[in-house]
Amino acid sequence: MRVCASLSSAGDMDLAEEADMVEIRLDLLGGVPDTHGKPTLVTFRGGVDLSVLPDGFSGMVDVGEDPRPDTGLRVVSSYHDYESTPTADEIVGMLSAMDGDIRKGAFMVNKMKDLMSILEASKRIREDHVLLGMGALGVLTRIRQDILGNEFTFGYVGEPTAPGQLSVPEMRRLGDGCTLLGILGCPLGKSRSPEMQNSALRDAGIRGIYVPLETDDLEGVEDVIRGYDIRGLNVTIPHKQGIMAHLDAVDPVAEEIGAVNTVVNDDGRLTGYNTDVDGITKALECAGIVPDGGRVLIMGSGGAARACAHFMRGRGCDVTVTGRNQTTGTDLAERFDARYRAPDSVAAMMYDLIVNCTPVGMYSDGPYPVGIGHLSAGQSVFDMVYGTDTPLMEAARKAGCRIANGKDMLAGQGAASFRRWTGADGSFDTMRRVLG
Repeated sequence: MRVCASLSSAGDMDLAEEADMVEIRLDLLGGVPDTHGKPTLVTFRGGVDLSVLPDGFSGMVDVGEDPRPDTGLRVVSSYHDYESTPTADEIVGMLSAMDGDIRKGAFMVNKMKDLMSILEASKRIREDHVLLGMGALGVLTRIRQDILGNEFTFGYVGEPTAPGQLSVPEMRRLGDGCTLLGILGCPLGKSRSPEMQNSALRDAGIRGIYVPLETDDLEGVEDVIRGYDIRGLNVTIPHKQGIMAHLDAVDPVAEEIGAVNTVVNDDGRLTGYNTDVDGITKALECAGIVPDGGRVLIMGSGGAARACAHFMRGRGCDVTVTGRNQTTGTDLAERFDARYRAPDSVAAMMYDLIVNCTPVGMYSDGPYPVGIGHLSAGQSVFDMVYGTDTPLMEAARKAGCRIANGKDMLAGQGAASFRRWTGADGSFDTMRRVLG
């Protein structure tokens, strides 16, 4: 991997030792500082004036969309789209029409299919090139320089100079062919999985990175996983069921649950698993809760609720499902020999274990489907929400209930996913420690 440090100030030069080359953006720096003999790319924006180059300059110049100047220096022609990514045909046509020695295109990546446009274009461009995606999804293009055939890639040493940049030290640590993992969902702003999984990678001595891939659209996701050599993904709201149509195989447990939260890429064959069951098992175990044969109320009807119903059925529990979506709630109940009851016909005090599988308290501030004001010390509560002291947790604590923690579930399912991707065991303690 050839890493170019994009400087945001002249002082950043002192931090660029690990970079192979440096970029001087004249719109940020105003001039060309001493780069201590390191290969240098000077980027012009809004007009090219070669007179600003120091005597004896032998690096490269990025002239943007301007015509190639009369110079013996190596020239980069570049185009930036800060809003969207064109089709592969449009990218190829655009870059082929440039006259630089290196053709650079940087595009805002909003969807999975944008990543495929960049990848497909990279395979068809014959000239030396740099193709990059901007934004959080675009980070894949910065890591996979080898796959895209890019002449170099960019990292920052002070402040990022483009959305989606990683630091030069991180880029240098990763290098080509690193283990690439991520989480797929929307929204992901409150997810602790990247912090948790990246700590596990470091502790296991694995050269890799786990990145958030926030998208509300799964079109082309299977091609992105294969094309960018993503070893594995976690899948969360709202894609745990939708992802199944994009896979080659689904593990029997995940098939029965009807939801996938973990994808493993084995040389292009994509298999879906459900490690939420592992997380539920771990959380209840840590809390000393044994639900076997008890009366269980599940609030919610999404992927996590499905995993919970599967688990509870296997423990011989009498399960009731409730939630505002009667259609999905009824479907879940029928699938797992449970019953669906409308929220206004359920009293939480009647159950041995109450499980919250809704995003209330994390992504939603609305009321729970069922009132939580009359809990008692003889009951147990399991709130899958983590990272915050939810109203349900507060009510359970006040009532003296036994409480299972969503952090234990998150670390439990994360450790199970990590084991499937890497073969490394024992990551639960690392992940749980990160969560606090």
